[in-house]
Amino acid sequence: MKVVIGSRGSALALWQANWAKRKLASAYPDLSIVIEVIKTEGDRLSETPVSQIGGKEVWTKEIEHALLSGSIDLAVHSLKDLPTRLPEGLILGAISAREDVRDVLVSKNNQMFWDLPEGATVATSSLRRQAQLKHVRPDLNFVAIRGNVDTRVKKLETENLDGIILAAAGLKRLGLGDRIAEFIDPEICLPAPGQAALGIEIREGDERTTDLVRVLNCAETQQAVTAERAMLAALGGDCGVPIGGYAAVDKASIDVLLLSGVVATPDGRQVISQRIEGQVSSPEQLGMRVAKGLIEQGAGEILDRSHTGRHSDAFF
Repeated sequence: MKVVIGSRGSALALWQANWAKRKLASAYPDLSIVIEVIKTEGDRLSETPVSQIGGKEVWTKEIEHALLSGSIDLAVHSLKDLPTRLPEGLILGAISAREDVRDVLVSKNNQMFWDLPEGATVATSSLRRQAQLKHVRPDLNFVAIRGNVDTRVKKLETENLDGIILAAAGLKRLGLGDRIAEFIDPEICLPAPGQAALGIEIREGDERTTDLVRVLNCAETQQAVTAERAMLAALGGDCGVPIGGYAAVDKASIDVLLLSGVVATPDGRQVISQRIEGQVSSPEQLGMRVAKGLIEQGAGEILDRSHTGRHSDAFF
């Protein structure tokens, strides 16, 4: 029996696809597993700001077309890059256990975030990171950066940057953890919904693949990111809106899920946050409650001004 995994061609994407391949091969020794590299629009326009070429679909649509056509059987994505609304006929078949969920600073001479001098140039590919960090360090000069993880790390020197903000998970998976100068506290910068988890996308109704990918699923991570993505969906957010969200099981009770959410203006002047606990068994409801709380505090006006998302009372 053969299974074809679809993946982007970056080093990180291939690490992710090979992780799924190893897990499937361990569980099903007789399975023939092939990785097919698919170039996406985001890869072709690697130096163009994401806000100018579209939302998260720029990383996924070509791969999803391959899934729907049947030329691949499953796709492995960084879950934070996967839109909350999938194309008709596709579903999330599994969600991996999470790596370190935090954002990190890679800097010259391993300087810490609070030690960066006034006016230091810090690059990030994410409006979410820029908005939250500019809120606490408005004196820094934040600039956009594109490229794969290893490309961005190299730009620290080639573009005379003082620092780069990246996801810890990508650096660790690529063996670049030694480049991390500091882990950013989520109290300062909430991660993206789904950050550090992998999403396994499959065709709806494909029972063979559905059964196979169960070994890739982590129930605890699935519950957490379901709450985060429900919040994001209710807010109508995408790459053009600074939205952060992170859920985790309460250390004091395995039945309680804690979800923190944030919506910010791109300039970092206004940051609205909300933290609510709910039942692990009802992550979608928790996500919608946090979204509602954010909107009641004024996040709706921020989202409306962004022109990239709308909220609706139908979600609540």
